[in-house]
Amino acid sequence: MEKSERSNHSSTLRGKRILLLGGTSGVGFAAAEAAAKEGASVVVVSSRKARVDHAVSRLPQGTEGHVVDLSSEVQVRAFFKHIGEFDHLVFSAGEPLQFESLGKVDIDAARRLYDLRYWGALMAAKYGSPNIRPGGSITLVSGVAGIRPPTGLTVPASICGAVEALTRALAVELRPLRVNAVSFGLMRTEMYNGIPEEERNAMYDTVGKSLLVGRVGEPEDAAEAFLYLMREKYSTGQVIIVDGGSALV
Repeated sequence: MEKSERSNHSSTLRGKRILLLGGTSGVGFAAAEAAAKEGASVVVVSSRKARVDHAVSRLPQGTEGHVVDLSSEVQVRAFFKHIGEFDHLVFSAGEPLQFESLGKVDIDAARRLYDLRYWGALMAAKYGSPNIRPGGSITLVSGVAGIRPPTGLTVPASICGAVEALTRALAVELRPLRVNAVSFGLMRTEMYNGIPEEERNAMYDTVGKSLLVGRVGEPEDAAEAFLYLMREKYSTGQVIIVDGGSALV
């Protein structure tokens, strides 16, 4: 095989099996859709059957969908025991964000967020990593709130910081398996559906105008970041920021 042929082969996800936990909506679904277009075999996972069924119906024939409570160690362990080998793992599961002042934070609800977004990611790495084939990777999701927290996102911002520290620790613990994270700025996804539509669109417009690129992120922007980290072979323990420049303004 010529060098150019090897390079072309290594730059594609064709024939790879990719698990996307939280891959039924938002940035996770965007990554699933983009990977499938490159010929990857995609497995999407969510705690809600309706979301799984809807996502599978929008993805190529042969896509697998599974219903798993990603905050439950019993279910996560059983899922990875059942699923077999694969090449790349993406963990993007999360609930819609709610802006709350510190005085109004529901501690039980905050713990549930940690159960899913932090402990879920850790459990996915613990039970999923033995199934990842050589050359594979794990990609987690964070947010720029972790480095520039706005008012009202104390809990999500702290989760972002924890996930980024987890990314670095896992890269050391699981070497040579590559572990990275993508830190997103404001993206036009279902994550903000808890905000009334008119207010949400006004937020997108206002924030977009303030960003260096002049707009908020779209799902395809998110997908490119995930695909890059799956394709390339050398980065590990890194957090890639995809935020339109929000950390700078």
